[in-house]
Amino acid sequence: MASLFERLGQLSPPPATKEAEKPLPDQKLQAAQRMLDWIQRWTKDTICIRDVRQYGPNSLRNPESMIDAAEVLVKSGWLEPAELHRYDMRKWRIIRRPPIVAQKCINVAM
Repeated sequence: MASLFERLGQLSPPPATKEAEKPLPDQKLQAAQRMLDWIQRWTKDTICIRDVRQYGPNSLRNPESMIDAAEVLVKSGWLEPAELHRYDMRKWRIIRRPPIVAQKCINVAM
């Protein structure tokens, strides 16, 4: 009779699934997506660090992570730097556009 360890050694590992092989998204991109989701519900035309710290998602209340997420959104065209009345302030103007999902649905219907 084979011992437990010999039987376990004969078993093959389970096959890897496609989901397990996918790379995890970058943390900055995840934070930028959470910020974008929140910005689309924000009713004002501009946001600053104070607004996000008071009203934004909990994961973005750290100023460094919020600034990193805002820089990603500036590069992708959702935000642009706004005029400041203080040298130590960060403020961005929100670029409003229709949701990307709606554009995909319109293209499929045509």
